[in-house]
Amino acid sequence: MTDTGPPGLDKEIHHPTRLTAAAFLSGCAEAEFSAVRDYCGVSDSVLSKTVAALEKAGYVSVRKGYFGKRPRTWLALTLTGRKALAAHLAALEALAGAARRAGTEVPGAGGADGERE
Repeated sequence: MTDTGPPGLDKEIHHPTRLTAAAFLSGCAEAEFSAVRDYCGVSDSVLSKTVAALEKAGYVSVRKGYFGKRPRTWLALTLTGRKALAAHLAALEALAGAARRAGTEVPGAGGADGERE
């Protein structure tokens, strides 16, 4: 796992498409490439590059096979990927919490509703 910016943010997952794909895959044992592509709202090419980056990091496994006579690709989030996603999400939650606390602790910063005194 690698960090960028605040501690705990993982640069391999931080990109929006990578984060979306990892989050989708965290909800299932594995998913067909086309289902992940459609959920992420990206092209085959973009998802292919995304998967390659996540696979290189050890976060996603790729299985190729056939469904009938048609070739298919299935994607799964690895245990390493699940741990990295959980850590990344925890870091985002901590960052958001720190920002909320800072907004209420700094005089003149206003509360959660954004109003200033």
